[in-house]
Amino acid sequence: MATRQAPSAAPAEDTRSAEMDLHDRQVLNVIQTAFPMDEQPYMAIARELGLEEDDVIERIRRMRRENVVRQISGIFDTRRLGYKTSLIAFRYPDELLHKGALAINKHPGVSHNYARVGHEYNLWFTLAVPPYESLEETAARMAEETHVESWRLLPTLRFFKIGVNFDMVNEEGNAADYRPDNARWNQVEPLTEYEIEVVREVQEDLSLDVRPFDKMSARLGLTPAGLFDIMRDFEARGVMRRYSAVLHHRKAGFRSNAMSVWRVPEERKLEVGQALANSRWVSHCYERPVFEDWPYSHFAMIHATSRARCETVAKELSELTGVDDYILLYSTREYKKTRVRYFV
Repeated sequence: MATRQAPSAAPAEDTRSAEMDLHDRQVLNVIQTAFPMDEQPYMAIARELGLEEDDVIERIRRMRRENVVRQISGIFDTRRLGYKTSLIAFRYPDELLHKGALAINKHPGVSHNYARVGHEYNLWFTLAVPPYESLEETAARMAEETHVESWRLLPTLRFFKIGVNFDMVNEEGNAADYRPDNARWNQVEPLTEYEIEVVREVQEDLSLDVRPFDKMSARLGLTPAGLFDIMRDFEARGVMRRYSAVLHHRKAGFRSNAMSVWRVPEERKLEVGQALANSRWVSHCYERPVFEDWPYSHFAMIHATSRARCETVAKELSELTGVDDYILLYSTREYKKTRVRYFV
């Protein structure tokens, strides 16, 4: 048994949950799963929940102000758009970690950046660069400029699942079962210049107007119905995973996130990856490269309301898969979490 878990560490950020009633939670369940492609989407949500349209808009406005709702927009597949992307692990001496993390944040292709405990690699971030840039050279330059002791580029080798979703009413993980077409997940989907314009528009945060898609579609020379047709086509082609809200998981009550990493025998990598991805608590699941100082091939993100729940989920997954060599890497500070803005 080689299981290791992170030592306790108090987060350096405000992790208090926002106060929400049942209707708030019901609204969040709807908008993070499949935001209505409707000319009056807030009316559609109100009808579904038995609320008034103005009430739905004001609830979302308040939860945006409280940073529970980060953004409502199209969620695009970075690789399908032609961008190169990877998870990167940096190891800093403690006294350089904070300064290094802030420097990393300045790159527009960094969307997620966390300090984590549980292993000597203590800063973990995702980097995306456009097709004409080198991912490796960019990461190497970051490492040199911020004086890291060691680093690893950890691109996706196999993609099992992605889909952050929380059951806000029952306070349980409810990760959407978004699984890629493994024959095409890493292939670029060609876009016309006009489709790139649509991506630029749809990736922006949706307004809280009664008819929020009107101005968006008008800027593109479309009717809302025409815009919805293109968005559905994007989904069918894998360009856009979905159109929905993204929540600030800590403010929403899911205060613990553990990046669980698993040392999986070569002959079981597909089987174990699929088993990990089946868990409703696992939002992201990937196979990545291994190294002499990093033997963990499988990454599965667990979000829960407490560290104890994360550890219970990991133990259950260990028993299910028979893999007992794993680590839970907990985030102690969220330095950055945003969307990469494409083609800008």
